[in-house]
Amino acid sequence: MSDESSLDLLKKVQSARAELMDDARPEATGKRHAQGFLTTRERIGQLLDADTFREFGALVQPDQSNSLNSELLAPADGTITGTGMVKAREICILAQDYTVHGGSTGTIADRKMGRLTQRALDRGIPMVLLLEGGGHRIQDGMNAAHFAAASPVFHNLVQLSGWVPMVAAIMGQGFAGPTAYASLADFVVMIRSVSTMGIAGPALVKAGTSKEISKEELGGVARQVDQQGIADLAVDNETECLQAIEKFLSYLPGNASLEPPHINCDDPVDRRDDELLELVPSNRRKVYDMRKVISTIADKGSLFELKPGYAKNMLTFFARLNGRPVGFFANQPKSKGGILDTAACEKAAHFIGLCDAYGLPLVSLIDIPGLSIGPAAEDTAIGRRSGRLFFEMGIATVPRVSVVIRKGYGGGYYAMGGGRAFDADAAYAWPTAEICAMSIEGAVDVAYRKDYRAADDPEARRQTMIDDIRNQTSALDAASDFGLDDIIDPRHTRQLLIETFNSCPPRRQDRSPPRKRPISPI
Repeated sequence: MSDESSLDLLKKVQSARAELMDDARPEATGKRHAQGFLTTRERIGQLLDADTFREFGALVQPDQSNSLNSELLAPADGTITGTGMVKAREICILAQDYTVHGGSTGTIADRKMGRLTQRALDRGIPMVLLLEGGGHRIQDGMNAAHFAAASPVFHNLVQLSGWVPMVAAIMGQGFAGPTAYASLADFVVMIRSVSTMGIAGPALVKAGTSKEISKEELGGVARQVDQQGIADLAVDNETECLQAIEKFLSYLPGNASLEPPHINCDDPVDRRDDELLELVPSNRRKVYDMRKVISTIADKGSLFELKPGYAKNMLTFFARLNGRPVGFFANQPKSKGGILDTAACEKAAHFIGLCDAYGLPLVSLIDIPGLSIGPAAEDTAIGRRSGRLFFEMGIATVPRVSVVIRKGYGGGYYAMGGGRAFDADAAYAWPTAEICAMSIEGAVDVAYRKDYRAADDPEARRQTMIDDIRNQTSALDAASDFGLDDIIDPRHTRQLLIETFNSCPPRRQDRSPPRKRPISPI
């Protein structure tokens, strides 16, 4: 039996804990700073409110059960877990320490993550993952006995989906495990010239395919943010990365049982901007920037854009209306005329699901020439993948308002929730709207080709037909048969949106049949 006092034993614990801190690891800390990185604990300290971090599992020892890892040293097993506050709201946080065996996930670290995800699940607390590592720690074992049981972490992450907001920040190399975790996150942010993502890194790619490729080419920001949309946002440095996490969380409740956080707003509800009368050109062939429409309608300074570099023909924004968080999704005429291609459909669909999960009302701003057509579009499986947008619109339960700004054509008009397509709480149009079942020129060529070809002047006859149909597509025509609730003064849009959402219950009544679940088309 030890003769040590409780104070002596406490000092031993304190000493062991101190050995984990940055001051006790000057070589590792100095190397990170020399490379321009914060340490893992510095990242946590910068994100969280001061003195709110409560770590658990700091004193664990790594797995040392085989000849490869019997003498392994791994402070906190390379993964720091705990809880803390962001703007006085509690979160669960995990941060991988790249200085510990490249941030690889050891057996004990995996158990720590399992406990963290279970805590988030039980308490309804948002989950933030600061990821920089290489996935499974090879030294812990590759054999069946070690790996067969797998890990409950992914099951827990799926259970968390739609219950609490989940954020993944890829703060360096993030191949394999970090990418797998991020695949289930609601918001993924990367750092330019620093972050990489992918199912496997260059070494495994070379071993498996004989192809040599750099980390940046394989999974850098250009590919994963702008080309593939795997990540939602690219920023320039670690500080901006942590600020983006804070801002993203500020629009969402702690969990799906709570109301989104309203803030005080001094932007007048009835603010009327004459600029809205000039934003949409009378010439339908001229483009304009839909971002200006959104920024003029929403509370000043409240916009937060998701996936700004991906599928630029579709805009997705968190914003506020009189201090209330809402989601705007809108066609962008500046890119591909605002047409809905596969990428735009999937971008909008995911955004709608995110807003619906956490109770953010939806605003659809429509200027859509239709769904993308032709061999290139079919090569992307648009016939199936566009269905995801219809699907999400159909199962969403939050209030929604549609506003036709200019074009509302064909299936794209349905997909954007125009008119009565998905039972909008209000369906409006600006005077500049033109709504039609499909491309007018194409319709004339399909239905009336024989007619105009038989005319003395086929081109003149064709143009007359086109003009006749176009004259029936105005906003007044759309409202004449009660396809819309009203044609509104563009300057009145902000006030009408706010009034509509104020009058709606947070969720609409579920009128679906007694099914177990709907089946997503993809």
